[in-house]
Amino acid sequence: MRSPISIVDVDRLDTWTRYRAGLCETCAANCCTMPLEVQLSDLVRLGLVDAFEAEHEEPRHIAKRLQKARLIDHFNHKNVVFTMARRASGDCNFLDPKTRLCTVYEQRPETCRLHPQKKSPKPGFCAYGRRAA
Repeated sequence: MRSPISIVDVDRLDTWTRYRAGLCETCAANCCTMPLEVQLSDLVRLGLVDAFEAEHEEPRHIAKRLQKARLIDHFNHKNVVFTMARRASGDCNFLDPKTRLCTVYEQRPETCRLHPQKKSPKPGFCAYGRRAA
């Protein structure tokens, strides 16, 4: 199933909208189509990695397991950053395709919690796109 929105083109930041409270309520979740980089602590919060494993296992071994399970696409060894896998449509695996709402909102990664004010290709702006009625 193809996403009802086009994939966000992070190279076209000039098309982004200044973020304001309430904007997410009518958005088609365009930010949830961008690559999502997470830390090990985010993976623990999401329940993809056990806290004991995170404390005792090398991150590269954890990354190998998660790549094999197709939960992540990439692992940056230098910064210990994992890039989450996405659906063929480009959507985040945690985005409900019908409602366009996050299915793990309470456990969402720090990147999502801080977007778009602090963690964003253009802080204070977002790739807003009105949700279809």
